[in-house]
Amino acid sequence: MAGDKLFIDYCGPTVPIINPDTGEVRYHAQIFVATLGATNYTYVEAGRSQREEDWIMAHVRTFRHLGGVPRLLVPDNLKSAVTKAHRYAPTLNENYAKMARHYGCAIVPARPYKPKDKAKAENAVLIVERWILMRLRRESFYTLAGLNARIKVLMAELNNRPQRLYPGSRREQFELLDKPALMPLPGTMYEYIDSKWAKVGPDYHVLYQKHAYSVPHTLVGNTVTIEASGSVVSIYHHNQLVTQHAKSAKEGGFSTQKEHMPDSHVKQRFSAERLLHWAENIGVGTRGVVQWHIHSRKHPEQAIKSCLAILNLTKQHGAARLEAACQKALLLERPHRSVVMNLLKHHQESIPSTAVEQDEQPVTHHNIRGQHYYQ
Repeated sequence: MAGDKLFIDYCGPTVPIINPDTGEVRYHAQIFVATLGATNYTYVEAGRSQREEDWIMAHVRTFRHLGGVPRLLVPDNLKSAVTKAHRYAPTLNENYAKMARHYGCAIVPARPYKPKDKAKAENAVLIVERWILMRLRRESFYTLAGLNARIKVLMAELNNRPQRLYPGSRREQFELLDKPALMPLPGTMYEYIDSKWAKVGPDYHVLYQKHAYSVPHTLVGNTVTIEASGSVVSIYHHNQLVTQHAKSAKEGGFSTQKEHMPDSHVKQRFSAERLLHWAENIGVGTRGVVQWHIHSRKHPEQAIKSCLAILNLTKQHGAARLEAACQKALLLERPHRSVVMNLLKHHQESIPSTAVEQDEQPVTHHNIRGQHYYQ
């Protein structure tokens, strides 16, 4: 039936995206393929991965390209589409299901080990591999946008080629049959929302994609819900929005709003003064390392987690070993938490620095020829 089913899958072969400066492969682009069941009209694009966000947003761009929405989506059983495969009642990925509800279509995954359920997708993938990817195999691409621009040209050629079994081209059949039968696009384009739970740390920040975002300090110890779109990170507590941040593109670091900070360190459960006093009871070396962590942050509260991780090493290694490791880290001018932990892990905190220098002295032995032998 025209406008009824859209079959979706990924190609097996990938296309490398190359770093122009080093010539190294940055990542392998995945090739997304969607084809309409009635006319075989095919949409192709490259994505960074087959992860949930890339998978869902590829559908959004497919609908925009088609100018409408089919009634049924028939994907394969990849994890971004199906969280638990089943022959009759598969469990759909929640975010994928949200996208389908936004566009008013249904999802009917192909049954596992039933290639006939996705014959259209298998055939479309084979054609894309032969008519598009084979033509790209000798070309180099440095950006995903550049690759998609090239794919767009080849996709148009593929859809405009005359078919052998059906009259006219795929595009002509699409304009005649599928396009008028597609459901209209909704007024707004779907925006992917990634939803996660997180516990607010003692530094009143939550971690999302290795970046820390602040919340009101009164929520320390509470569990919150993080909903992140492509540009905004929204944080909810008991279904009430408590704050929003611009989404950071870099891993690591902090996004801190001043109004989330406590009025003074005294109101913090673990204040800088308390951490320094705790460290001083262990030793001057430990205090020096903790003090370095506190002063290296823009806001002292941001160092709480690192300081607590260092101070709690006494539970596993004892105060004496921790103090020795901190003193050695200061002598090495590397008072980082990872350095202290590595010294303790490999029992190197008590090895004097001169031992390394002695190991570097030349070995003298009667079987070893000196440098004068070769002159």
